[in-house]
Amino acid sequence: MVALVIAEHDNASLKGATLNTVTAALQAASEVHVLVAGSNAGAVAEQAARIAGVSKVLVADAPHLADGLAENVAEQVLAIAAPYSHILAPATAFGKNVLPRVAARLDVAQISDITRVDAPDTFERPIYAGNAIAIVQSSDKVKVITVRTTGFDAAATGGSAAIEQVAAVADSGKSAFVGRELAKSDRPELTAAKVIVSGGRGMGSGDNFKILEPLADKLGAAMGASRAAVDAGFVPNDWQVGQTGKIVAPQLYIAVGISGAIQHLAGMKDSKTIVAINKDPEAPIFSVADYGIVGDLFEVVPALVKELG
Repeated sequence: MVALVIAEHDNASLKGATLNTVTAALQAASEVHVLVAGSNAGAVAEQAARIAGVSKVLVADAPHLADGLAENVAEQVLAIAAPYSHILAPATAFGKNVLPRVAARLDVAQISDITRVDAPDTFERPIYAGNAIAIVQSSDKVKVITVRTTGFDAAATGGSAAIEQVAAVADSGKSAFVGRELAKSDRPELTAAKVIVSGGRGMGSGDNFKILEPLADKLGAAMGASRAAVDAGFVPNDWQVGQTGKIVAPQLYIAVGISGAIQHLAGMKDSKTIVAINKDPEAPIFSVADYGIVGDLFEVVPALVKELG
């Protein structure tokens, strides 16, 4: 069995989520290939070729593949899909946009958000906001899978896969890239950060999130938020951690003023160490926390920053 992993990238560098997806692919198949669909993405192909366990990198290069439009990338995947038993992509906005199109065209059921591979045809995925785990066995000839990256370690580097050019499909003409607005920050990207400091409704206002900045600075952390804080307009949408936001699993997650609604817990409960700061001793966040501080966050956070020197 041979698996195909769809690389997520920006034509200059490979996104970390691809490494976790390769790990899942290696557990499902005996051989793994990576597809790099982009424009002038030679550097990405070289990075993909260095992933341990990858035996071949396929490069489709064309201007209309530059921006990762789902219609064009899906057509590129379908053009080379025939030899593969598994087709995988990370369960990011990119993967969730491309693979449903591929599954529909192949007339197979997509298996979404897997967190474990039990066998080449059997996978585990969370359901009901992570309250239960479904074991899914597929009889489809081709398994089309999105991978929850927090469920798998990143693949190591040190490989030396062959790089092969493949014919790029024609522009589907169904969509066009108009523009991109990127949030600029000196902090680590939320889904890739090793430390995250998140605030919730208990912060009281957007201005109060400034209290968390010295703590994040001390720890070199990304900043996140609960949906309640985002819905209240305290912080931007791209800070949201949770079932309907970003799924994270850092080494350290500090939840400040977050009660711990199940939707939020679904997005961060796989963090290696969880620290909760909340004035309510009955807050659900304490049920998943490794360390908890019951107290006023406006007193506890400055004291914590002071202790960190």
